[in-house]
Amino acid sequence: MSEVYRTFTSESVTQGHPDKVADIVSDAILDAYMAGDKESHVACETCVTTDFAMVFGEITSNTDLSKEDIEKIIRDTIIEIGYDKPELKFDGHSCKVDNKLHAQSQDINQGVDRGDEETGAGDQGMMFGFATNETESLMPFPIDLARKLTNKLTELRESGELPYLRPDGKAQVSVNYDKDGNVLSLDAVVLSTQHDESMSDNQEQLHEDIKEKLFKAVIPEGLITEDTKIHINPTGKFEIGGPHGDAGLTGRKIIVDTYGGYARHGGGAFSGKDCTKVDRSACYMARYVAKNIVASGLAEKCEIQVSYAIGVAEPTSVMVDTFGTGADIGDMTFEEIVRENFKLTPDGIIETLGLRDTTYKQTAKYGHFGIEGLPWEKTDKAEDLKKYIKN
Repeated sequence: MSEVYRTFTSESVTQGHPDKVADIVSDAILDAYMAGDKESHVACETCVTTDFAMVFGEITSNTDLSKEDIEKIIRDTIIEIGYDKPELKFDGHSCKVDNKLHAQSQDINQGVDRGDEETGAGDQGMMFGFATNETESLMPFPIDLARKLTNKLTELRESGELPYLRPDGKAQVSVNYDKDGNVLSLDAVVLSTQHDESMSDNQEQLHEDIKEKLFKAVIPEGLITEDTKIHINPTGKFEIGGPHGDAGLTGRKIIVDTYGGYARHGGGAFSGKDCTKVDRSACYMARYVAKNIVASGLAEKCEIQVSYAIGVAEPTSVMVDTFGTGADIGDMTFEEIVRENFKLTPDGIIETLGLRDTTYKQTAKYGHFGIEGLPWEKTDKAEDLKKYIKN
């Protein structure tokens, strides 16, 4: 076996993690407004704690949702995630719900909504997109594996195959690479899963179940070696969890939502924001651009940065980094190729990716990138980009 050159760690969380509960509720509110009015401007935040959920933020929409409508969306979403019993101390049927949504500031709206003119960016800031050929999804291997573990953990709970599981959970993997960037093995696997009281004194059985039904189903054969450190519920038990165990807020899982720390992040969160907010939509576009560059063979690894000024349509900058893996493209620059082939204004992004017809709650549940079927995961431009490669 090759010598370990570096070890990189990424984590993922389940839908029942309190911060993810907040993200999913925020996107459920967004989807409801967008369903009735595709031009809705939404900035919805959520916080959750013991038997309490609150939404707050700014809305401009022709969709008429009453306080009762909003409360039903919140409760239905919480129940769908799995918090549906009083003993969880966070129950969608009975928790207190507070609605503090209000109209959007006209100072912001006048820069974004310009009638027949090009839509201005909903905020200033810088956004990143990334792709690498080390997985089929063109995602970094550590976050790809960590997310597969948390998604399978949720599946084992929802199917009833492991009936003692509760909604909250986390997975973390430390991946060993050789000097050429090839995955060698797992240095460590950490899995924490909430469970009911029946397993508090039976952690050995839980450990065996997780190894047999989760690790063997998800982790590629040969990656766990005799040197791999495995930690399952390392505190001893995990009965108290979810919003009762820890408060949750929209936007606190921005690294989980993107590339697991493998690529840079501009700092903006996604959930609860409509597609005119470039800290969401431009990250989606940057992923689309980066993924098509890698899929075309122009690079093995690619990171895109774009930046915007509030109320201004065209990006203030575009940067492409291929980390020394770029193909020979002659006298052109990668930035020129990107600007020549991709529309990077808010309207161009929305049109290219069909963002007014996208439902967003699924992204808060399963991940914003690397999920087949999301419009920014298409590689439909890859064939066109191949023409820039010099033979």
